This record gives sequence, C-alpha cells and structure tokens, in this order.
Amino acid sequence: MILSIYQVDAFTNKLFGGNPAAVVPLDAWLEADLMQNIAAENNLAETVFFVPKDDGYHIRWFTPELEIDLCGHATLASAFILYEYLGYTKSRLVFYSKSGELVVTRVDGKYQLNFPARMPEKVSDYPAELLTGLGINDPIAVYKSRDYVVEVATEKEVLNVRPDISLLDKIDVIGIIVTAPGSDCDFVSRFFAPNCGIPEDPVTGSAHSTLVPFWGEKLNKTKLHAKQVSQRGGELWCEHQGDRVTMSGHCVFYMKGEITV
Repeated sequence: MILSIYQVDAFTNKLFGGNPAAVVPLDAWLEADLMQNIAAENNLAETVFFVPKDDGYHIRWFTPELEIDLCGHATLASAFILYEYLGYTKSRLVFYSKSGELVVTRVDGKYQLNFPARMPEKVSDYPAELLTGLGINDPIAVYKSRDYVVEVATEKEVLNVRPDISLLDKIDVIGIIVTAPGSDCDFVSRFFAPNCGIPEDPVTGSAHSTLVPFWGEKLNKTKLHAKQVSQRGGELWCEHQGDRVTMSGHCVFYMKGEITV
C-alpha cells in the first residue's frame, strides 16, 4: 500500500518556523496500530489522518506515542493541504473529531479554526513535580482544564523556563502550559507534553482552547493576539466566542512524499 504524505509548518509564514505536522489523507481508515506506527516513524509532534465523511472529513491525530483528542496545528495543516493541494473549494470545511465538529474557514489570507473553549479552573492541589520540573518558584497561580496552566508575571519568565522533562513526565496530564502577558502581543506561552512523547511543542492550537478564554477574561477582551515563544515560534490571532474560540494562522508547505506499508 502506498500513501501520500505531506509536511506543513503551521502557525507561521516562514519555512522552518511554527509547528511541523505530517498530513496523511486516506480513503478509508487504517488500523489504529498502523497509524500509530506511522506517527512514531515520522517523529513529529503530530501526524494527522483524515477520511471523507458526509460533507466533510473525519480527522484523527497521533503523537509519536498516542492518539489525542484535539490538535490545532495539524488541523490547520490539514485544511491547508485540502484547499491548496487536494482541490477542496467550499467556503467552509468541517472536520468531525473526538472533540466534536471543528470548522475551518479562510479569513484575510489566514486559515481560521473554530474549536471548543476549555476555561481552566484555579487549583491548589497539584503534583510537586509541576513547579520543580519547570524551575518556577513563585507563580501567580496554577490552573487546570485538560492541561495544567502555570501563570507567571512576565514574558521573560516564560522564556527562561528550562524544563526537567524527567520530572514533568511523571505528571498524568496531556500538557503543561506556562503563560504570561506578552511584550508585543496580548499573551505568550510555551507548552510541554512529555507524556505524549513531545518534550516541547513549538505551537499548540489545542492549548489556546484554554488560553484564549483565560486571557480574554483577565484582559476583558474578546480578540487576542498570541505568540508561542518556543525556539521555532508561532503566531495566532484569536477570538473568544462564548463556548468556542477561533484561532487563525498561516501555513507553509515543506514537502510531499510517499509511505509504503
């Protein structure tokens, strides 16, 4: 069996920036073990697969170690490939996923994701490895939704985090977010997911399902400009819409290849 595979840098307008995703279009689902093996072989933060369903596509995302429930950058990359390389022409693209319907549209030259909002709640009971593993001694507060959110005072503190991945890997959670107000945007963040085989994710759409309502409430704004300040870096234009959030960004094509399995 020969499968097409594309690689796209998402949430960036420059090659080798943003978050790389492998995109594998399918006519029908493969066995989950095979998709997981392909994702492990790719060794990117996400490999995404989709098959036609009704008026859209059923979508699934795999890290090198497991299937997850929601991924922004790989969904953005999938929409980019469908529109730019596979002939999709409708104004509205619907993906059906474990997290419900996800709609992608093209707005002002960007691809816009519509995702569920995941407002975090403040917690005082969290693993000791969380702050120790991040090297953070004095956070403003710790919150939790799907992921832990550690709020600090300044962008510099976010940039200075040097994670101990062996400690963070002991925490039973998908991801760990560190965030602060931005110097040239509304907020910045970094995202660590060692439990998923991703020491640090360059740009994380699903994290912004939590960050957008969180910062929207703190800043009393519905429209927010965000940057993920990983080494590769990424940029998102976001809006909080009640129980939904939108996230817009650019994509850059890197390569097309074939998988023989």
